[in-house]
Amino acid sequence: MATLQTQISPSSDTFRANAERMRALVADIAEKAASVERGGSDEARERHVSRGKLLPRERLAQLLDTGSPFLEVGQFAAWSMYGEDIPSAGIITGVGRIEGAEVMVVVNDATVKGGTYYPLTVKKHLRA
Repeated sequence: MATLQTQISPSSDTFRANAERMRALVADIAEKAASVERGGSDEARERHVSRGKLLPRERLAQLLDTGSPFLEVGQFAAWSMYGEDIPSAGIITGVGRIEGAEVMVVVNDATVKGGTYYPLTVKKHLRA
């Protein structure tokens, strides 16, 4: 197979500026993803735990095969759409492995507005 040639110079000022900008964008996405993964507000999370319930991502971790990958779908659904925080549109969806079989998983997050379904929640659920 032929090797593709490039005119890009990793030592050029343009390359370095673009690389730095990309690192900043990746860091921003990682920060937003961490925020979304927390789910609802601290108050809602504390209330959920005080009732003896597992948080959604804890339930998900117990459901999936230990150490298996989970490909989350639509993590940023409803981001900045409804004028308030609706992390992941209130449900976690993705492909994971249970008992060795790859399956689509839908986990409702009651810490996000008490589990309320928004129009985008329904759309995300139906796509799963």
